[in-house]
Amino acid sequence: MNQPVFDLRHRPQGIETITEFLRAPQSKASDAKEDKSVDENLWNHRKQSAADWFWCLRDDLCARLESLEPEGAVFERKPWQRGDGSEDLGGGEMSMLHGQAFEKAGVHISTVYGEFSEEFRKQVAGAEDDPRFWAGGISVIIHPTNPNAPTAHMNTRMVVTTKGWFGGGGDLTPMLDAARSDTHEDTVDFHAAFKAACDNHDAGYYPRFKEGCDKYFFLPHRNETRGTGGIFYDHLDSGDWDADFAFTQDVGRAFVEVYPEIAARRIDLPYDEAMRDEQMQRRGRYVEFNLLYDRGTMFGLKTGGNVESILSSMPPIVKWR
Repeated sequence: MNQPVFDLRHRPQGIETITEFLRAPQSKASDAKEDKSVDENLWNHRKQSAADWFWCLRDDLCARLESLEPEGAVFERKPWQRGDGSEDLGGGEMSMLHGQAFEKAGVHISTVYGEFSEEFRKQVAGAEDDPRFWAGGISVIIHPTNPNAPTAHMNTRMVVTTKGWFGGGGDLTPMLDAARSDTHEDTVDFHAAFKAACDNHDAGYYPRFKEGCDKYFFLPHRNETRGTGGIFYDHLDSGDWDADFAFTQDVGRAFVEVYPEIAARRIDLPYDEAMRDEQMQRRGRYVEFNLLYDRGTMFGLKTGGNVESILSSMPPIVKWR
């Protein structure tokens, strides 16, 4: 691939470690002269900056989850290439963990580009007249073994057609009915982390994106939400790309900080077979949502993404009754 964003050689100039990248201020490109060639260079710079960020966030989260594995289980990395290899259409890298604390966890990054199909281009902003696109992002799904520990999902992405925008968010899915409450400690802490990230940028973001999450992660056929929510946003284009990117970074940081803390206090709690059975049934609802309603699943399949990566969000064991 001609955009290998996962190789350490492709880190931003002068950045030697992930920590340095996470702390480094992002360069401002918004003052560039808006002629055609500069505009193309500007967007190339933005794409690379976003791809570099998703790569660093992936490494940070994987390290934190691995630190909670009592027997030293680690993520296994698997690169993939989009298409049949006859042309460069981008690709990505899967990271899968099958451990004792986390029965199944996936932290995936991708950078894909090309043209939307004639059918799908009508469904994507800015693609109806020009089908070319670029999309980069990180997608996370974590299924702990212990029913006391909630399942969690997070993704952030940047999409470029004739328009450019960010999207993403994170949500929490407690497995036990006793924990499916807005006042439960895990949900309170999870929402507080995302609210702080939102409030750093716009006081209106949290209520708006929380409502978006509640509406999006809803199963109409069950008349219930998937979990206890979080935030969800899409087509974020405020007119200030740097600000939108900074917000998307803070969303990622919020998840990386709060979820491992939540998991750490739950993964060693005692549980019985009845609780495990309840977890299996709740996971079934997770499958239903992802296969029937999830836009990310649809986008990945419609753009020739890696099926193994896309469907890795499925829980390892489920039950229906």
